[in-house]
Amino acid sequence: MSDIFSGLEKLGFQNTKEIKLFEEEKKNKTKSVREKQQKMIKDILYDRKLICPVCGEDINIRSVKAGKAKLLSSDLDLRPKYDIITPYLYDVILCNCCGYAALSRFFSKITRTQASWIKNQISTAYKGRFYPEEYTFEMAIERYKLALLNSVVKKAKDSEKAYICLKLAWLYRSVSEEIMTNDNYDKQKLKENNDYERAFVEKAYVGFVSAYEKESFPVCGMNEITVTYLIGELSRRLGKNDESLRWISKVIISKNANDRLKNKARDVKDLIKNNNQN
Repeated sequence: MSDIFSGLEKLGFQNTKEIKLFEEEKKNKTKSVREKQQKMIKDILYDRKLICPVCGEDINIRSVKAGKAKLLSSDLDLRPKYDIITPYLYDVILCNCCGYAALSRFFSKITRTQASWIKNQISTAYKGRFYPEEYTFEMAIERYKLALLNSVVKKAKDSEKAYICLKLAWLYRSVSEEIMTNDNYDKQKLKENNDYERAFVEKAYVGFVSAYEKESFPVCGMNEITVTYLIGELSRRLGKNDESLRWISKVIISKNANDRLKNKARDVKDLIKNNNQN
């Protein structure tokens, strides 16, 4: 059909074939929104320099300007959700010369012995890669996994390894959410992402339990009651409901837990109870 408005000629409307009902308007609007978001992201990101504590080379770091990302909400396992950009995509610092990678809070905290281990086991195998100005979730996953490998090589604390695993679980969940925005999404890819998410949830759970028992607080910027809550929620995600309730109950009755954390703990408790009733 060449003219959807054919038949209106007798009402005085001629040359209606070129009228676009939806396509161009929608495309231009989508393009305009995307271009605006990309410009905002470029304004939020900036480069800073740091000296690698392993090889001594100068490295450029992509960072997110403080206060520029608006927090919208958070999942029960504390995954934050932002409006324009996801700051923790840029939380791994990577030296492209020697392959040393770590979360920003741990990057400079490395001993000579640990640096030697990195040189012998990471640098000798590492093949450098340059990343674009803006990272995708897949790129962030790659960087986080390299940071996790480095944490094993340098014999980092269990809390550091657990925190990396937790963030990897967040990243895989984000990828799954992106996949599901497509009406004809790849179900196999979605399953693989969900499997990876669960695997890293399990590793995070094991690491945080170990850290809770062996390490002094705070760990990874979290106090004892926050880690207690997190272990409870990770337990729930792994189907360990009885164990989850034990950890969560400690948060609910704690005098040190703030109202926000207590409300989340009650939400976890309600989810477990509702699932048991179904």
